[in-house]
Order: sequence, then structure tokens, then C-alpha cells
Amino acid sequence: MLKKILKIAAIVIVAALIVVQFIRPDFTNPPVNEAETLEASVQVPENIKAIMNRSCSDCHTNTTVYPWYSQISPVSWWLKNHIDEGRRELNFSVWATYQPKRKAKKLEEVCEQINEKEMPLPSYTWAHRDAILSAEESKVLCDWATAEKAKIEIPPA
Repeated sequence: MLKKILKIAAIVIVAALIVVQFIRPDFTNPPVNEAETLEASVQVPENIKAIMNRSCSDCHTNTTVYPWYSQISPVSWWLKNHIDEGRRELNFSVWATYQPKRKAKKLEEVCEQINEKEMPLPSYTWAHRDAILSAEESKVLCDWATAEKAKIEIPPA
């Protein structure tokens, strides 16, 4: 009896996994208006661009490069959710649209999250080993973010 129940459960699970392959999120990247990007409003040195492209861009820009496993549900839903959440939190593709106070806060958070090893996400670096920041890269990125934050003029409230 137990064997029959396990067999039916296995068939139901396999069938469900097959069905969910036809329910996919939209992985179309939003358009990028070059005038709104980080690079359009901030001097970004080449070494910082390289670090950010390798470790930040997939979740924090509108230029995500989706890996092969993004085509497999339910992983695709989880991945899409992470990317959408990352863009909502900080999107370098629309940086110039942020108010000065928000820019300053986001630059501060960049440094905090790097120092606390919260970014890039461990779940991202597990599959993208090249995105892991070295201690030197973390310091360089944090120093740059701190210097850029100091340049922001926040109008009085």
C-alpha cells in the first residue's frame, strides 16, 4: 500500500514539474535610457565598472544576463523574484532618476552590504564564483562609494 502511494506521489510530482515548465516569468530586460544610468551622472573608474559588471549588474541593472538555469521552473520564478527585488532596492540603470538623498543612502548601503558580506548574495556567488569580491575589491568599491556619497549635495528640507 505504501509503495503504491509513493509511486502515485512521484508521478504527481513529476507531472507537476513538467506542467510548471510552461508557466514562465517574463525575462525581458527593461529598456535602458543611457541618460539615466550611473555612468551618465557619476564618474565611474574602469576598475569600479569591472567589479560592478562582474558582481552587481545582473541584479542591479536592466542589463541582466540570464543563465541557462533561468529557463527551469520553479528556479525561474525564484530568480526573477530576486532580480526584481534587487532592481527595486537599487538600480544603476536608473541612477540619475534618484533624488540626492536616496543616492547618498544607496551609496552608504553599498558599502555596508559589502562590508557585512551580504552582497553579492551568497546564493548568487554559489553559481557565479567570479562575482565573489576579494578584500581588496571590497575596499576599493567601498572607498569609491564613500567618495561619491561625499560629493552629493543634499538640498535642505
